Amino acid sequence: MTRQQRTLRTPVEFTGVGLHSGERIQARVLPAAPDTGVEFVRTDMPESEPIPAQIDYYSERERRSHLQRGTASVETIEHFLSACNGLGVDNLTVEVSGGEMPGLDGSAREYIESFKQAGVIDQRAAAKQFKLTEPVYVREGRASIVALPNDEPGLILQYVAAFDEAGVEGGTLEVAVSPETYESEIAPARTFCLESEVEALQAAGLGKGANEENTLILGREGAAPRVPKEPIRHKLLDLVGDLALLGAELQAHVIATRSGHKMNAALVRKLVELMEKQETDGLVRRETEMDIREVMRMLPHRYPFLLIDRVIEIDGFSRAVAVKNVSVNEPFFQGHFPKQPLMPGVLQLEAMAQLAGVLLLRKLENTGKLAVLWAIDKVKMRGAVTPGDQLRLEVETLRMKGQTAQVRGTGSVAGKVVCEANLMFTMVDA
Repeated sequence: MTRQQRTLRTPVEFTGVGLHSGERIQARVLPAAPDTGVEFVRTDMPESEPIPAQIDYYSERERRSHLQRGTASVETIEHFLSACNGLGVDNLTVEVSGGEMPGLDGSAREYIESFKQAGVIDQRAAAKQFKLTEPVYVREGRASIVALPNDEPGLILQYVAAFDEAGVEGGTLEVAVSPETYESEIAPARTFCLESEVEALQAAGLGKGANEENTLILGREGAAPRVPKEPIRHKLLDLVGDLALLGAELQAHVIATRSGHKMNAALVRKLVELMEKQETDGLVRRETEMDIREVMRMLPHRYPFLLIDRVIEIDGFSRAVAVKNVSVNEPFFQGHFPKQPLMPGVLQLEAMAQLAGVLLLRKLENTGKLAVLWAIDKVKMRGAVTPGDQLRLEVETLRMKGQTAQVRGTGSVAGKVVCEANLMFTMVDA
């Protein structure tokens, strides 16, 4: 059953040291509009753009999840995102004063308590959901994750742990994730490391904010777990947080063995590919989807210059996705390398610009205006688009100020990027 999107009723604030940096960090979590998702704003970098909690912005770091957009980054976000995903909180703006989220007690418990105190409220938009319909797996050495279809609504997680430390017990744990089971069985589990890893981690500049209150040190005399199987529960906590980068509520049965953040992210990338394929093929429909008639009501373009066939999804004013079905009957193929037809690169960019126009013209203050392309920058043509291809277009708003806007666009065919560019627009009266 589809649920409504959710946000917080009132803002909440957290202060603490980063588990790895040791720096004192302030974070303020604000309610956000439907389709915003979770985004991080570096208050110490006022010129930087918000960093969406999406797999596209993930970059690999040792022992933590890290997001980067341009010069701005934020890391150790997995505990916070885990709390969001565990409670089903979809839309938040997180203002953070440094490059790492506060570590607090090393778990998600304080985030959950603060969210509940602030109040979680429904919004007037359906939550994005993805039901897995075929098995997916990733593997590296002795570690693996398998995601299987689950006929029952919801997410089932299972973790199988084995630790290379004498006297440290492994094991397995399975949890059917709901807000209630997440709060009681997963959220209280603290981060951990092995006693044999401590010196190497410190030499690598990690764990500067870790202590015996927020980190369970396995194999150390006197180290007491907060809950039974605490390390395995924390692995589930991290997995819930990394799955938040999917940007949709997942219906699947996920079995992870000895996996960490790198492998979690690899699984999310594969799930995103499947979800995008279903969207592109029309197997999954979103509330914000627009057919060609709706597109024509918004854009002034007409044949032969209307170059998008269907808008798959629009996220607020920040992102939009569309498809262009490339047919051999396109008029430009008659004169553009007719013996080896290629879709002209300039028309790929025009299709991208038209989708950006759909996104920008949704704002109330732009009613009755036209989005006129003013400048193009950082253009790269990476592959050929030929008859029979389906060109998937994505645009993301980088900056909107007054009557101007900057948008980043990409086009892909069968999952491979074929074009990308930054587009500048000015809004003029129609």
